[in-house]
Amino acid sequence: MQALLFVLNALLTLVVIAFLLRVLMPLVRADFRNPIGAAVLKLTNPLVLPLRKALPPGKRFDPASLAALLIVQFAGTALLRLVAGGGFRMEAILLGGLRDLLHAILQFYFFAVLVYALMSWFAGAAYNPAAQILGKLVEPLLAPIRRVVPPLGGLDLSALFLLIALQALQIALRSL
Repeated sequence: MQALLFVLNALLTLVVIAFLLRVLMPLVRADFRNPIGAAVLKLTNPLVLPLRKALPPGKRFDPASLAALLIVQFAGTALLRLVAGGGFRMEAILLGGLRDLLHAILQFYFFAVLVYALMSWFAGAAYNPAAQILGKLVEPLLAPIRRVVPPLGGLDLSALFLLIALQALQIALRSL
């Protein structure tokens, strides 16, 4: 049973991250024309496009994408609770879904910052479509840290401090 829950949770987390990218990419003006952006659109369009009829997009914010993200997260939380035998209490699904979404966002940013920092060590990685999207997503979080903690001898420690902060938030979230 634990293995089934792990696989379901992993798959649902990947789907949630696709919808999270659908929400975040327009906010940071990331390009949907690269292969990753196109994949996000293709995966999320079946749910987002019908929701756009009721929730039209703004300039940079798409309420239909946010609604789709919440729908997918709450449905995933409900599915995991049912498979685990936890029952179907709406309050538990809503609170658990919001906690799980926050956990997924923190986990996503942790790995995005980690991969972005690792990619910065390799020549030519800046031309990778993933690096371009990661840069757009991560740089707004790194910039304020860089203003406080300047590079030391050419070594940028801002990613390290952000990773520590994201991990601390994850730990605090688990205690709730």
